[in-house]
Amino acid sequence: MRQSDMKILVVEDDLLFQAILKDVLERLGYKVVLAGNGRKALELCQLEHFPIIITDWMMPEMDGLEFCRTMRANPSEHYSFILLLTSYDKKDELIAGLGAGADEYLVKPFHEVELAARLKAARRILDLETALKQLALYDQLTGAYNRGYLDRQLSKEIQRSWRYGHPLSIIMCDIDHFKAVNDVHGHQAGDQVLKEFVSRINRTIRFENDWVARYGGEEFIIVLPETAPAGCLIVAERIRNVIAGSAVTVPGGTVPVTVSFGAITIENTSRIEEMTMDAILGKADECLYRAKETGRNRVVAVQF
Repeated sequence: MRQSDMKILVVEDDLLFQAILKDVLERLGYKVVLAGNGRKALELCQLEHFPIIITDWMMPEMDGLEFCRTMRANPSEHYSFILLLTSYDKKDELIAGLGAGADEYLVKPFHEVELAARLKAARRILDLETALKQLALYDQLTGAYNRGYLDRQLSKEIQRSWRYGHPLSIIMCDIDHFKAVNDVHGHQAGDQVLKEFVSRINRTIRFENDWVARYGGEEFIIVLPETAPAGCLIVAERIRNVIAGSAVTVPGGTVPVTVSFGAITIENTSRIEEMTMDAILGKADECLYRAKETGRNRVVAVQF
């Protein structure tokens, strides 16, 4: 995130010091949101995420330490770096602040240069946290979600479909003759085919609801929540045509690519309670096998 796009939440009850801090932060290029105490800050944090929070220690209603403890007891999807402002400079008190959940502290009165340096360090930590999260969620070659995410999220999609009675469609797809691509054109070309394959899928499916994960090698899973059998077939055929419609540019030339699809739609959602995630994927795999056996570059689908 660019510094100019980053919002900092300032939690400070002293209006004069609040104004001084806001002025300094804005001159450093940050956007600033103000809160007069920890309780108000918690309300704001429920409405939006603040990558960096600067909070005073001594405040009415909810002080900085209680605010830190509450924030860390209720972690959100995105991490907030908390800088604790304090007039205390004794080791035990500073340790107490860090123990409550603050990431760093700054003793008042502070120097602007020191504050800027602490914020720069905070951004480095937040960038590292983002990078680690990317590693935990995404396949590094293709940008699709990885197998770990698939195992976790697909279980949630199945439960959500059963709970609300919405259909769920899952497409298993496999690039035809992918080994030949690697053997003839080299692994660099194979990697380019995989990346372009996922890119074309992402341009075809609904960004807000649908998602794709790498299942292994050249095999991928496309999850289509709230999608009935007819819609599933339309999506699968659209992707098949997009992939087969134009060759993939690779080092040294182009490679024609086709894909086989096995799809399953669970429309009678009471059946989901009977089926495990492995059973559902197994049905999709059976359809994919039939697509391969009957000529490849086609869609075979079932519904329950």
